Amino acid sequence: MPASLPNQSASFPIMLLSTLMLVLVSSSSMATSEGSFDREFEITWGQDGRARILNKGNLLNLSLDQASGSSIQSKNEYLFGRFDMQLKLVPENSAGTVTSFYLSSQGSAHDEIDFEFLGNLSGDPYVVHTNVFTRGGGGREQQFYLWFDPTADFHTYSIIWTPNRIILSVDGTTIREFKNLESIGVPYASKKPMRVYASIWNAEYWATRGGLVRTDWAQAPFTASYRKFNARACIWASGKSSCSPTSTSTSSLSRIDVRDYIVEESIKWVQKHYMIYNYCPDAKKYPRGIPAECFVFGSTKHNLGSI
Repeated sequence: MPASLPNQSASFPIMLLSTLMLVLVSSSSMATSEGSFDREFEITWGQDGRARILNKGNLLNLSLDQASGSSIQSKNEYLFGRFDMQLKLVPENSAGTVTSFYLSSQGSAHDEIDFEFLGNLSGDPYVVHTNVFTRGGGGREQQFYLWFDPTADFHTYSIIWTPNRIILSVDGTTIREFKNLESIGVPYASKKPMRVYASIWNAEYWATRGGLVRTDWAQAPFTASYRKFNARACIWASGKSSCSPTSTSTSSLSRIDVRDYIVEESIKWVQKHYMIYNYCPDAKKYPRGIPAECFVFGSTKHNLGSI
């Protein structure tokens, strides 16, 4: 694994995507949640001080030590929307740790959309591990390096989940999309409401170089920071969505499709310079043939193996 990355300018895709990320327009039926962790979330693990909400609810610190990690979940459930979170990851030797920001429904046949950040030794780049689960099945991993140091400052990680596609972006640059291909039998996250989660936990047996580098607990506690959570999304409550099928909210979620060319150019740029693993061409993972969506997405290239 390289200790440094090529000096590639990110300005081109960021400029293109600035328009895309503003597609979700204002609407009375789409709820906006901003900032306050004490108002929007509840601590699910780490109430003993490992999870700390600070600065009048505007900052969240999640910590991991050898005894336990910590996590939060949103009080609201959502069915489609855009979700932004700023993170500053664990600095220096973070090997074996996983810091996450993701959406998930409940139950064994759950849907899930993941950002997971795999820690590493000091000086080595973080790995951004992404995955999409539908009906309880995952296995759609794509992994990337970043074009900046994610421990030096806060950066914005976004999940856009619409009836037509899922988009993952970093500072406005799309790194991945997963389209709704239910018409050809590919399951999609279209019916189950999801909550927003954030966590830090110990995954030393697989997170860093496949478990070759274990956690140095002398460095604990490991702390990641979160701020500026923003959800522009349809709240699900009592079996109903706050966005009706004919509302401007739902229409605005779908209009992201007119930006296809922007998404494709950004993904090409990221894959060329920073992708390190793609599930689609992994013959060991799929000996009976690659998943159907890989043909549609054009993702059979970049057979980069695993880290």
